[in-house]
Amino acid sequence: MFKALSNQTRLDILKWLKNPEEEITSVSCETVRYMMTEKGGICVQDLVKKAGLAQSTVSSYLAMMEQCGLLISERHGKWTYYRRNEQGIQQLSSQIGEAL
Repeated sequence: MFKALSNQTRLDILKWLKNPEEEITSVSCETVRYMMTEKGGICVQDLVKKAGLAQSTVSSYLAMMEQCGLLISERHGKWTYYRRNEQGIQQLSSQIGEAL
């Protein structure tokens, strides 16, 4: 989990997904709300645009964060949508608080 958090872009993605209506500006706020409520997250394509990196790089970052429990994904057809796993983030916060 700490390896996933050791990269600024991965941290940025977590921040963007915390407030997607403010952070994801490649589409309208209404579209962001629709993606969050109907699709369960933000489309990889919009995260790629925001990050300014190759799709393969962003996808590998997202997969890493999902694998360690920081993100949740939902697949709809050929598109994958990501959102924060608030429970996983809260558990990490608790573990850090107890250990340190």
